Amino acid sequence: MIYRSLTQIAGVGARLLAPVAGENFRARLGLGLPALPAGGIWLHGASVGEIASAATLIAGLRERHEVFVTANTPTGWDTALALGVRAGLAPLDTPQAVAAFLDRLKPRLAITIENELWPNRSAALARRGVPQVVLGARLSQRSAQRWARLDGLIRPMLGRLKAVSVQDYASEARLLALGLPHAALLPRANLKLMAPAQTMPLPPGPERALTVLAASTHAGEEALILDAVTALRARGVPLRLIVAPRHPQRFDEVTALMAARGLPPARRSAGAGPKAPVLLADSMGEMPQWYAAAGICLTGGSLVEKGGHTPWEPAAQSCAILHGPHVANFAGDYATLDGAGAAVPVTTATLADVLGRLLGQPQLQTSLGAKARAILIESAGDPSQLIEMIDTFATG
Repeated sequence: MIYRSLTQIAGVGARLLAPVAGENFRARLGLGLPALPAGGIWLHGASVGEIASAATLIAGLRERHEVFVTANTPTGWDTALALGVRAGLAPLDTPQAVAAFLDRLKPRLAITIENELWPNRSAALARRGVPQVVLGARLSQRSAQRWARLDGLIRPMLGRLKAVSVQDYASEARLLALGLPHAALLPRANLKLMAPAQTMPLPPGPERALTVLAASTHAGEEALILDAVTALRARGVPLRLIVAPRHPQRFDEVTALMAARGLPPARRSAGAGPKAPVLLADSMGEMPQWYAAAGICLTGGSLVEKGGHTPWEPAAQSCAILHGPHVANFAGDYATLDGAGAAVPVTTATLADVLGRLLGQPQLQTSLGAKARAILIESAGDPSQLIEMIDTFATG
């Protein structure tokens, strides 16, 4: 009652500002939607990351249904438009804005990506008999503790959900403890991994087996990697090296660093490709090509304290994944891969030896890459299965 009363008052004030407000603010009030066919699917994600993660799902749903996508931010809106769907900004969670939006859209099904739960939106959809589904749900321990103090808000929202697909066991347990019905659980899925999981990797071969990719490196890492490569070459170990710095402004700096180590690179910007003995990947948007060319990938940001970068893009190409100790950004993912023998942690002291062992054992490379890809596919979930389930909710 307190939340509804406060948002009711806020909604009145917002409506008073509507005549002089800009287009985006009016859109957040549920005003100015384009002409839309009734009975479609409303899919909502907070911003760019959530919308992008749902791209595979959106593409599948569009083959069967009208889909209208909303985000909370203009950049998320633009991301949705780039996917070729009708899109707009989501209404604020005031009773007036939600009602105006739903009066115009008249959806048959509402899908939320990850963890965007709003009390007025939830209640309004329930009153109109619109099934609510959450896909790729996740809930941190901190967020669960906050929601536990607001039981009167979270428990009714979770109780209204028709179906929920959760990213991981921990989030599932937290949501169940807060009131999510067991009957609402769908098979676990991680939408952000669905697109990488659809990648068809190039087959292993002698050229890939000799190619090492240092992906998305940061200042301080290239020197460590180049020292290891120099040591291996001094031992007579044949290898190709691709260095792909994270930030374009460092391309010239890294070129000079490589030359000073006796490894002057060919540069992608000058037309060189992955068959160069030493390549600086000083281009944008071509990382999939470098993952596909390499049998071994060291994920950057992990030898220095930058938190590490995703292991799933190299896993999509069945690369043998190496990483340093600094992987806080993807701690759970790397723990899963390491525990399954699908990735190899290294330190500055062990990097050269681990690289030498993998370069000398192509079968081990292939085994590591296959394990990583299998975990990726399992973690992503089956998009076709999700789409079939959603189809029953939308048509049932």
